[in-house]
Amino acid sequence: MGGMSRADVVIDSIKRMILDGVFRPGDRLPVEKDLAESLGVSRGSLREGISALSILGVVDTRQGDGTYVTRLDVAQLLAPMGFVVDLEGRGDARHVHAIRRVLECEAARLAASRITDEALAEARGLLDEAIRIAGETPHDHERVIEIDIRFHRIIAAHTGNPVLVGLIDAFAGRTVRARLWRSLHEEGADLRTHGEHLAIWKALAARDPERARIRMANHLIGVEESLHALPDDQARARG
Repeated sequence: MGGMSRADVVIDSIKRMILDGVFRPGDRLPVEKDLAESLGVSRGSLREGISALSILGVVDTRQGDGTYVTRLDVAQLLAPMGFVVDLEGRGDARHVHAIRRVLECEAARLAASRITDEALAEARGLLDEAIRIAGETPHDHERVIEIDIRFHRIIAAHTGNPVLVGLIDAFAGRTVRARLWRSLHEEGADLRTHGEHLAIWKALAARDPERARIRMANHLIGVEESLHALPDDQARARG
């Protein structure tokens, strides 16, 4: 640990102890004095390291109660990746959408053989609501996007892969602006999106992994192509 700062020593050591099973989700860390001594660092360095781990979602410091290892929820731990996605999206949001397509096509393929009847019913209810809204004048574009996000999350949640779910959350959340722009400005976009979502749903209901993957790809390619119509400032935005 020669080139590491003392705060980095704290971060690395606590992460290593979690990986080795010394600390488990929900465990309370030793009191500050004892933990600082065991790691060979000052209390100031310990606090700095604990603060960084808190930001990363690894520990939770409760005023007057101590510091605890979090549930180590994958989605929470991957949340800081959203900043990396934002940085990349500043140059060209299409790069972010392309990675989203890779992730969500795999999610659809996996979910086709795992999704429950209850989840299919929930997803179909969302699609039915979306088509009702699309027929209203004016219609609630923001609610349509909320339904879009929920529909995709239901699919991700049934992949059986929590890392994939976390990555999809990090990427998909950064594409909302472009999807809302498409809904507002591209004629018939909401109806097309509904048709594409319905095709995905039918493939999932048929328990057909390959068809679900293809239908998802078709849907997301359409979203990507619509980015070419975005104003320059929107295309450079995080999406």
